Amino acid sequence: MCRWAAYIGEPVFIEGLLFDPSHSLIKQSKQAEECKTAINADGFGLAWYHARPEPGLYRDVYPAWSDPNLKSIASQIQTGLFLAHVRASTGSAISRNNCHPFAVGNWSFMHNGQIGGFEMFRKKADMLIPDELYQYRKGATDSEVLFLLALGYGLNKHPSKALSRAVLEMQGMSEQYGTGPAMRLSAAFSNGNDLYAVRYASDDRAPSLYYRRNEDQNGWAVVSEPLDMSEEGWIEVQNGEMCCFRKNGVHKTQFLSECHEPIAV
Repeated sequence: MCRWAAYIGEPVFIEGLLFDPSHSLIKQSKQAEECKTAINADGFGLAWYHARPEPGLYRDVYPAWSDPNLKSIASQIQTGLFLAHVRASTGSAISRNNCHPFAVGNWSFMHNGQIGGFEMFRKKADMLIPDELYQYRKGATDSEVLFLLALGYGLNKHPSKALSRAVLEMQGMSEQYGTGPAMRLSAAFSNGNDLYAVRYASDDRAPSLYYRRNEDQNGWAVVSEPLDMSEEGWIEVQNGEMCCFRKNGVHKTQFLSECHEPIAV
């Protein structure tokens, strides 16, 4: 299982979430507390938005705590929207192409969780990716397939419905060809304007997800684990909830409420 953190609001230096807090994402990469894998050392990634519609992307295979370039970048880049991820592989190889976040056009996506037995139906899952999007299939993770399927289902127009369809499609394949648990998911994704986060599982063990209003920066921190255990105001996202964050507020909906059956492709 992985850990991640995202932010939307007034521009801040990225190090303020990645390095500075007492339980920062970098510290979680060495000692996570709310997942069964305490060490997340199988690579890391960072996607940020600034002057262009497409996000900047920096990913590598080293443990996040050991990369001096990440520290330097995080101390220099000031942005109002970014996604950061530290990886613990659930089976796919440690390679740059398998590191989150993934990006296509103006969209970025990162995921923590698993799709049960994905290696048993990976070819079938890959075949569901639309031809025009398959050029972006660079790695071997279930997360990248989920992202590309959601894009194909209309993520740009209906984010909740598109991701719901992709999740149900992959959950159905896991139930038919894979192993349990069929789906465990906490994910964050963005189009450069809004930040979305969702928590869901086919059983009762959805990966942890929290958010907190940061009044000083007029923004939101959205994280796998609270960045500072002593800070008040962390709100736990419930299993089956999807949140859309903007600078001035958050809108919650029930995930899968618009789509209840797998969609055949």
